[in-house]
Amino acid sequence: MAARGIYVETRVAAPVERVWALTQDPDQHVRWDVRFTRIVPTTPTGTGATRFTYTRRVPLRTVAGDGVSIGEQVRPDGTRTSALRFATTDRLSPIRSGRGYWRYVPDGDGTRFVTGYDYVPGWGPVLDRAARPLLGWATAWSFDRLRIWAERDEEPERWPLRSVLWFWRPERPRAARCRRAPVHGRRRDDHLRDAPATLADLPAPERTR
Repeated sequence: MAARGIYVETRVAAPVERVWALTQDPDQHVRWDVRFTRIVPTTPTGTGATRFTYTRRVPLRTVAGDGVSIGEQVRPDGTRTSALRFATTDRLSPIRSGRGYWRYVPDGDGTRFVTGYDYVPGWGPVLDRAARPLLGWATAWSFDRLRIWAERDEEPERWPLRSVLWFWRPERPRAARCRRAPVHGRRRDDHLRDAPATLADLPAPERTR
């Protein structure tokens, strides 16, 4: 990992509390994030993290995996973070295991919402050349879908994935509205260098089924 990490950043014209609520609640998270169909918290760890299971429905199959995450709502610099690790043994998943973070940065009357993550490919390095750009695009498209929900109170279901083809609707979610690299940074880089310290302390996900 670390050679071709994924970075996505958007600015949401909504307070941190609003963005936090829409992203930290598993039931709300799956409504805007096209990468997940269901997230179910299972058991807490002794260090304050929470274990969870996740699924993603694809044609003729549901890919399942396990994860562990921890959030920080109070930090000296006023930001918030959420770190996670995840893994699956499903051969149809483009991701075998990975780790990443979300960062919530107050920005005037809004919030900069940032993610950096990387993973071990599930389909091998050759096929990952096609899968990784798609995963980056899906992350960015989902972030813009979240932004629209937080700013305009338009529920994510109003914008299904097929809305990417609704070219006559300029207000639709668009991945291109998101920054795909840090300021003065590169898209292909180690985007975990800025990860919160909590990521390093997370235990491994539970054994996947």
